Amino acid sequence: MSTKMRTADTRERILTAACEVIADIGFEKIRMRMVAERAGVSTALLHYHFDTREKLFTEAMTHSFANTAVDVERDAETAPAAVILARIVRNLLPTDPQLHQDWRLWQELWVRALRDETTRVFAVDLYAQLHAWVGDAVRRGIASGEFTPTDVDDLSTLVLSLSDGYGIRLMLRDPTVTLDAALAAIWRHVSTALGLPEAVPTE
Repeated sequence: MSTKMRTADTRERILTAACEVIADIGFEKIRMRMVAERAGVSTALLHYHFDTREKLFTEAMTHSFANTAVDVERDAETAPAAVILARIVRNLLPTDPQLHQDWRLWQELWVRALRDETTRVFAVDLYAQLHAWVGDAVRRGIASGEFTPTDVDDLSTLVLSLSDGYGIRLMLRDPTVTLDAALAAIWRHVSTALGLPEAVPTE
């Protein structure tokens, strides 16, 4: 393995470990050594890659989002646009253990952003990336003729807002909100705007 590949592998392990530790105990309680131990690296090596907790946190958030996006978009050029968009909607909710962990990271981000200006700016930028992710999927469907034209920015904002709202209720284990109901409710707005069937597409 080349030095470049070893470096990339080390960063991957550190960021994966950081996501796990932050989700487990919260950003305010983590120590760099905890992440180093989880990643199986020395504290010195961790500091070589990430010299502050804040930098590690922002990189971990970016890493989490990027991994999810890559998986969802794996066959975006061949799969129906509605299937890709439905995947995105599912991945905006805590639909499995990995996404549940991602949601805990987002909740840590929200809390920190309320008290730290640098984190607030970073959070706004991450939301812009999410907005673009949804919007690009909608635009592809419109361009291919699969979706009825609509105001893409308005729909993207609505999808993110609904996902946040339902996601919080699901994370709280609110007995009045189920995952299936949340997906159906969000997709109902999507399908109305884009001229699609109300049933959430499956693979």
